[in-house]
Formats: sequence, structure tokens, C-alpha cells
Amino acid sequence: MGSLELERKIVGWAARDPSGVLSPYSYTLRETGAEDVYVKVICCGICHTDIHQIKNDLGMSNYPMVPGHEVVGEVVEVGSGVTKFRAGDVVGVGCIVGCCGNCRPCNYDIEQYCNKKIWSYNDVYTDGKPTQGGFASAMVVDQKFVVKIPEGMAAEQAAPLLCAGVTVYSPLKHFGLKQSGLRGGILGLGGVGHMGVKIAKAMGHHVMVISSSDKKRDEALLHLGADDYVVGSDAARMQELADSLDYIIDTIPVFHPLEPYLASLKVDGKLILMGVINTPLQFVSPMVMLGRKSITGSFIGSMKETEEMLEFCKEKGLTSTIETVKMDYINTAFERLEKNDVRYRFVVDVAGSKLDV
Repeated sequence: MGSLELERKIVGWAARDPSGVLSPYSYTLRETGAEDVYVKVICCGICHTDIHQIKNDLGMSNYPMVPGHEVVGEVVEVGSGVTKFRAGDVVGVGCIVGCCGNCRPCNYDIEQYCNKKIWSYNDVYTDGKPTQGGFASAMVVDQKFVVKIPEGMAAEQAAPLLCAGVTVYSPLKHFGLKQSGLRGGILGLGGVGHMGVKIAKAMGHHVMVISSSDKKRDEALLHLGADDYVVGSDAARMQELADSLDYIIDTIPVFHPLEPYLASLKVDGKLILMGVINTPLQFVSPMVMLGRKSITGSFIGSMKETEEMLEFCKEKGLTSTIETVKMDYINTAFERLEKNDVRYRFVVDVAGSKLDV
């Protein structure tokens, strides 16, 4: 394999300021520690959260920032304490690369809710250096936060599952919504929403897509397998939905009213928020009280749930619907994603791109 000393200096594509424009950036990876896995990146999905981060929408961005948290790569080197992986394995890295290991969420294997979790990028690692994400040639990651990609699953298909896939799978599992025969709504048909349709259908649910326009109707019904499609602004159709859904997975990442969707839930129905929104949402309390309904949220999933979700997708033959691009197209891809002009997830072919142009 040879020494990796010369390979520690790598190139990623970083945002330098809130304009969010990415360009080549050289930086140094830490040495492979006892619990670390050195991963050569094959590809990385583009998530809407990446836009919030590179543009400092949440007021917490630090630059230079290499985004990307749907990473699939090949193991090049493992530390002396690594037992789950070996060189040549195809693996995934998601949104988190560290946690405290001692708090209640960590002890219950829901480390994504650890208050001291370390993000894959735009954070500071335990060595005091900034974390950088998957739009780069390589990463070094603690083995706890690495998952094996099931054999036979294409890397570019697996990448969006590491965020979009597990983001849907986790709340369906946690809230007891995996049993067949349920009626679910998917609000918003983007990267997370399209996986919501596929996963919920694979669980045996009757799935309704609720979207802002009619333009995705045929795709939702004919290609993704949804059972019904409703335009959210169609008041008459929304009224027909009253008290009909067991749950709604709300993937919309911008401000929107909640009342029309709360009204469509059955008694004890759940509105599960997944979009990152930086303005307060509103609703009148009787909408919740008079049906014992819940407004709740869910954030990605645990490492165990990620492994379980990947096996579920392999068993059911589920794949992401993607558009593969090279790194030099990434700024255009972000512009298109902001306009919702992608079906349904961009994946950057990192290994096949010239990074240092």
C-alpha cells in the first residue's frame, strides 16, 4: 500500500464566505488514529442542508468550509483498534463524526441527539481542528461513524441513503409506523420526500404525496409508486383529506402553514417535521388538542438505524433517484437545488472529477 504521508495533503471544494460559491481548497487530514478509518471518497450526495451551511443561513457557519455529508468511499487504511473494516471495503459516512459517548442519547444508541455531537463539517473535532466534509478526495473518520455499504449496492445510489434515507426510516421506526396498512402523507417531493415515498411503500403503506404544484404528479404516481397526489393549495381536495392520515412526513425546508396538514391527520396522528427552517412556524392549538395530534420532529438517524436502513433498502431493492455530476458542476447544482430543479438528488462523482482545477 505504501506510505500515506504524501497523501495527507488533500484537495476539497470549499465555500470561503456566505456567497456559498465553492472552489478548490487544500488542507491536511489528521493521521489515522487507533480507532480511525482513512477513506478515499468515491462520491458524495448534495443535501439541502448544505445550502443552509455554505450560505450561513443559520448564522453558525465557519469558513473555509468543505461541505458534504452523504459520503461513500473506499477504505484505504485502518487504525490498530479498528475491527469492523479493512482496506478495500466500500463504506459510508453521514452527518456526524463524533459524540461524547457518555450522555443518555449516547448510552441509548441515539447519538445523533448528543449535545456534544460533532458534525461532519463546519464543526471542530476533538483535536481542535475544523471538520471538513465529503466534497474532497479523502476523509479520516472514527470507526463508530462509518457504515459498510451492502454488497451489490452502487456507491452513487447508496450516498443519498446516508442522510435522506435514514432521515425517513428513523421516525417511521421510532414512532411505531413500520407496520403495513397505514396511510401516510409525504409533504414535499425532493431528496428526502422521494425516499419517503419509496420506503413507506416498501413498508406496505398507502402513500399520498402533497406537493406545491401538479408538475411532479406523473413522476410521483408512475415512477415512485405513490397511491395518490394532492396539490396543497387545492382547498377542496385538502378538505376531503380531513382525518384520513396516520402520519405526515413534512420535508419542506422553508416556512409554510401547518393547519391544512394537521387537519388531515386522524386522531393520534403525527406531523413529523424534517425540514431545517430558520423562521418560527405557527398553528392554533385546537388543531392539535381536538384530535390528540402531535407535532414532532426527527433528526437523521443513529448509526444502528443507518445500518438497518441500508439492509432494508437492499432487501427491498430500493434505490435513490439521482443525477450524477462532476465537481466542476457543483455550484450550478446548488443553484438548481435552490430552485428545486433536480430529480431528486444530486450526487457528485468525486473520484471521477479533477479537484484541483
